[in-house]
Amino acid sequence: MASSIGRVGIWSNGLRYSEDRAAIADAAAELEQLGYDALFLPDVGGDVLGDVEHVLDATREVAVVTGILNIWMHDAGAIAAGIADLETRHPGRFTVGLGASHAAVVDAEGREPRYGRPLSAMKAYLDGLDAGPTPVPQERRILAALGPKMLELSRDRAGGAHPYLVPVQHTRIARETLGPDRLLAPEVSVVLDDDPASGFERARAFVADYLALPNYVNNLLRLGFTEQDVADGGSERLVKALVAYGDEEAIAAGVAEHHAAGADHVAVQVVGVPNGTLQLDIWRRIAPALVSAA
Repeated sequence: MASSIGRVGIWSNGLRYSEDRAAIADAAAELEQLGYDALFLPDVGGDVLGDVEHVLDATREVAVVTGILNIWMHDAGAIAAGIADLETRHPGRFTVGLGASHAAVVDAEGREPRYGRPLSAMKAYLDGLDAGPTPVPQERRILAALGPKMLELSRDRAGGAHPYLVPVQHTRIARETLGPDRLLAPEVSVVLDDDPASGFERARAFVADYLALPNYVNNLLRLGFTEQDVADGGSERLVKALVAYGDEEAIAAGVAEHHAAGADHVAVQVVGVPNGTLQLDIWRRIAPALVSAA
């Protein structure tokens, strides 16, 4: 059985990478007060558990999840020990999301090449989490799963899955693979914009950046999108499938579609805004539509 992290959360690179640490703490506390159930922090190296603890210290009950901890950038034994330490101070509040990321990120210029076979690497990493004196419980870890084999691994050796940049049909497939007892918590990208044309262009700019990453493109093709859909920044059909854009009601409707398709939790990421920023005005504005609907 997977751990529960509620129905709706916020996925934000600003909660990890804003230069203002005090502002991160204040934002996390307000997000909890607004009624969001979980806060998701990304990772491309550095003291990820230290940043998780900063958010945990600033809040009282909200769940905190890594979306995701990059398995190439952290030693499994050290992470297991760190998670056990967090558990003593914030029992039951942290779930580690694990992911194999992308070769372009892991082996970026100036870094020693490390990226290899994602499925094999994830299995080995889970072995490492299990091997130490303080193993990470299966129900407290979820995997960034796109393809069928990683989804099966999420079912068999984790508490569930945290897919990123996926349409509703992926959520439906993921639920079928995971079965009823594993947590399914997709990230859902949203653009708040009262002008539909402007919202679409901002959504498309966000999607276009990810179409340079083969893992995402391959998953979209596997789901039935075409080469034309993933070319030239993404087709209208693709963008509409990947990003909920418009007013509060449109965003709530996009989130509700994933819940209806089998998601236990939806991690909402506000996109079309500068990276590393805290979008409190938007989070406040969409909270009533998302939290009440959950």
